[in-house]
Amino acid sequence: MMSAVVVFILFVICLMIAIPVSISLGIASVLPGAFDPSFTASATYVIRSMFGGLDSFPLLAVPMFVLSGIIMARGGISKKLFDVFAYFMGNRTAGMPCAVIVTCLFYGAISGSGPATVAAVGSMTIPILADLGYDRKFATAVVAVAGGLGVIIPPSIPFIMYGMASGASVSDLFLAGIIPGLLIGGLLMIYAVYYCKKNGEDKERIREVVGELHKKGFLAVLKESFLALLSPVIILGCIYTGVASPTEAAVISVFYALIISLFAYRTIHLKDIWAILVESIRTYAPIMFILAASVAFSRVLTLMQVPQAISAWILGNFTNKIILLLVINLFLLLVGMVMDTTPAILILTPILLPIVTQIGMNPIHFGIMMVVNLAVGFVTPPIGVNLFVASSLTDIPVMDLAKHAMPMILYFLLALLLITFVPQVSLALL
Repeated sequence: MMSAVVVFILFVICLMIAIPVSISLGIASVLPGAFDPSFTASATYVIRSMFGGLDSFPLLAVPMFVLSGIIMARGGISKKLFDVFAYFMGNRTAGMPCAVIVTCLFYGAISGSGPATVAAVGSMTIPILADLGYDRKFATAVVAVAGGLGVIIPPSIPFIMYGMASGASVSDLFLAGIIPGLLIGGLLMIYAVYYCKKNGEDKERIREVVGELHKKGFLAVLKESFLALLSPVIILGCIYTGVASPTEAAVISVFYALIISLFAYRTIHLKDIWAILVESIRTYAPIMFILAASVAFSRVLTLMQVPQAISAWILGNFTNKIILLLVINLFLLLVGMVMDTTPAILILTPILLPIVTQIGMNPIHFGIMMVVNLAVGFVTPPIGVNLFVASSLTDIPVMDLAKHAMPMILYFLLALLLITFVPQVSLALL
């Protein structure tokens, strides 16, 4: 019988020689059965698991949120959101960077995805901040880090994945993500204020731009962005009033995004829809393949009794609850640095959830802690997806961005400690 350690080592080697994650997971899933014909997980079992893993109603929400995020990005919705926040906050210290952070919060509540938030908000706000005299590296790093809020503020694709892997209620997870998302957004704004006080701002230039908005008048700015602001209200309202499940709400968000972009704002035309569909399939297909392979991999690991072995080892070596939670956080941070969110959640939830429930942690609380950890991974090299997206928008090298993002990541980690050790941060709204 092939040992679990060998399977993991082969999986890591596949990743290191740049085999795509989904194929590496597939190879690692098939190996134990190939080496030991008596092992339950034959190749047929693995393929059946892959298809079975995709046959899930909650999972349909993911392509829908991806599609509505792309429609909103093409429809220039992020610009309209930014105008409202800049109207109110622009003249304060760090008002413009703070308006960008709030736009990321709101946009995250529309798209449910970190990289999508960075692409949509960044492509529009980084040039504006650079024109206002902010350091381009600082502006880009703000968007890259604040884009991570896209997976914490509901609706969030990683929460749907965690709900699928753990059996926890997706709408409970969405509710639980609201306060942690606002907390992290608040801490990032505190850093922005500190940064702008230390490095100064071009107040005259900012007053000019904000003055333009003020000339338009509050009602005109609000009228332009009212439908965009309404979007998260409609999506989350449908879920929490029980009108729709998260999956149905995702479909509503697609139609809403299409209707306001085509008819209200007229920022996209019927001929653009084909390109939008192609882009969303390109975005979603790799996620789906990774998902199928990681479901199969986690089933093979369960058959090899890996989760039980790991939880026995961890609980045997770390008896103090605080140290145990710190070790799990550290482990998740490291995983987030080298692995994408979806496979990380699907593989690690069955392993870690039994450990934390044994020390009395609520599965919803653990889900929030896990997703916040992996959100930090979006902005830490080597895999930090948000850094790469932001870098592709501005041509600033990834490592330069990582340096500027570092102080903000420390604020993110501070929020993580609060979320881990103060359960009410996540559970207050439940």
